[in-house]
Amino acid sequence: MSTVATPLPVPRYHQIYLLLRERLAAGEFSGGAALPGELELAREYRVSRVTMRAALNLLVQEKLILRQRGRGTFARPNDAPAGPPLLGLLENLISMGLRTAVRVLELGNVPAPPDIAQGLRIAPGEMVQRAVRVRSHRGGPVSHITTYVPLAVAKFRRRLLTDKPMLQLLEESGVKVAGAEQTVSAKLADPKIATLLEVEVGAPLLAVTRIVHDRAGRPVQLLRGLYRPDRYQYRMHLSRSGDDVPRIWVSNDAIHRSSARARARGSRISTSGGRP
Repeated sequence: MSTVATPLPVPRYHQIYLLLRERLAAGEFSGGAALPGELELAREYRVSRVTMRAALNLLVQEKLILRQRGRGTFARPNDAPAGPPLLGLLENLISMGLRTAVRVLELGNVPAPPDIAQGLRIAPGEMVQRAVRVRSHRGGPVSHITTYVPLAVAKFRRRLLTDKPMLQLLEESGVKVAGAEQTVSAKLADPKIATLLEVEVGAPLLAVTRIVHDRAGRPVQLLRGLYRPDRYQYRMHLSRSGDDVPRIWVSNDAIHRSSARARARGSRISTSGGRP
């Protein structure tokens, strides 16, 4: 008899912790300012004092607030700001010199499961190198990343995966990386991931699936990543496009790719059959 796994619920106290954390990050309570009392906050968020106390305790553990008996709760002065969350694709940020650290949890050759084989356009069971890593930024974990690379493309040692981003290693192996297809969704942290990313079980995470391909269109890497949304943001630039009203929003990357394809088609037409 098979069972269907149901998503883990996000505890109410953790939801409130995230909301209060956003208010602190937005500067609503300047460093050292007093927060509303526990009872007042419980009424504002319509929860019990026990639930509110659990949310505040998480903020205390992160050293974002200071609770003093008989005085109240205060936002901690930010003597060493951690800066905004990481933006964009992590590989690009690393190449720009951000101080990040990688811990390789698993590395080995495995037969490609059917879904991985489909994404990489290889036969099911064909050998791929599977790497599981946790990337941290300024002392805190940011992401849990699992990558699959066909052995026909490349094979990496553990030390190299610690020292360099995998895209850089692919290019050093002779792969001409040209682009990627990426989807971003949401997922709740299971107990194992929650421990590695230092979040509560059921905490919301950004789930990224990315298939990287070379100039010939061959998939060379499949990545599945889980990112802490409080330490990582995905930003894109949008432009209005189309002749219809209302016009739609599209990413600038999509516009650039469309223009490049149009130029390529025009070049083929002019060189293959066109006469002046």
